[in-house]
Amino acid sequence: MACENLVFWVAIVLLGLVHNQSFVVGEPQVPCLFIFGDSLSDSGNNNNLLTSAKANYQPYGIDFPNGPTGRFTNGRTGVDIIAELLGFNNFIPPFATVAGPDILKGVNYASGGSGIRDETGQHLGAHISFDLQLINHKIVISGIANAKRLRKSYIAQEQLNKCLYYVGIGSNDYINNYFLPEFYPTSRLFNPQQYAVVLIEQYNLQLRVLYQLGARKFALVGLGLIGCTPNALFSHKINGTSCVQEMNTAVVIFNDKLISLIDRLNQELSDAKFIYVNTTGLLSGNPASAGFKVFSVGCCPVGKNGQCNPSQAPCQNRNEYLFWDSFHPTEAVNQITAARSYKASSPFDTYPMDISHLVQQ
Repeated sequence: MACENLVFWVAIVLLGLVHNQSFVVGEPQVPCLFIFGDSLSDSGNNNNLLTSAKANYQPYGIDFPNGPTGRFTNGRTGVDIIAELLGFNNFIPPFATVAGPDILKGVNYASGGSGIRDETGQHLGAHISFDLQLINHKIVISGIANAKRLRKSYIAQEQLNKCLYYVGIGSNDYINNYFLPEFYPTSRLFNPQQYAVVLIEQYNLQLRVLYQLGARKFALVGLGLIGCTPNALFSHKINGTSCVQEMNTAVVIFNDKLISLIDRLNQELSDAKFIYVNTTGLLSGNPASAGFKVFSVGCCPVGKNGQCNPSQAPCQNRNEYLFWDSFHPTEAVNQITAARSYKASSPFDTYPMDISHLVQQ
């Protein structure tokens, strides 16, 4: 209920603000960037929700220009860096606080704990599922399309077709759903193959909603190897460099089906372009060669939910850590994955093209 009230309250504010703004295409390679996803992209949408999945306190944001903002890392998220590579001068604002002309450069709808399935992450408290994020986006798009001055500026559906739609979601459908049988029945209802099919078919419908709302350039982020996170290693009492194979195998099944879905969407929606960002491949090779030394624990002291303990000092050598807390990468990792998502350095980084080529389509 708290989420729904937030959605409609912000909607009223947005519609009033958008009505008096014009859409000006500046230096960025795309006129706007819309971001959907979970805590890997959340920039403050969870701050005022009743949830344990929030990061608007120290030491989160210790390396971010304005300190803690709700980002689940020490500095910039991967999509923050991608926005910079695309030429945006400012960070894309979260839906919860967006105001004035900022909305015309894009909106970040991502919410920590959210997933493809609505129930995912509910044990953590309130969150904005992908379905709710789509509702929020529909509100924003309606406001833009109905603004009289925007119509006179020829900025409506045709211009929104040129924007980039970045979607990174699905990890919580495993971490905070399938592999938590004490809270969710999905692992008893489906084997990993069946669950991936269920997720992908729902994802397919959700992406088609975005398409119907004008999206034509999609960057879909694959799932990372969740079985290698410090939380997975700790919960399964694994020491050393091993990972939880069961979790990683499930993710690989999902990613394979996501690539097949991208092929299908590119064929069936021929006026749109969908690309796959290979999260597991972006950190391939030897992390030590990039200066990383600590792989199995996070930089900050964590509590039982795997997030940083409030106000406790993190490690000083943050650039040597893969993980900031028990789930989320450090900014040092985000810099690498964002750069390779934007401009692939290997044929396995993205498929069938990278973001820099997608935005030129």
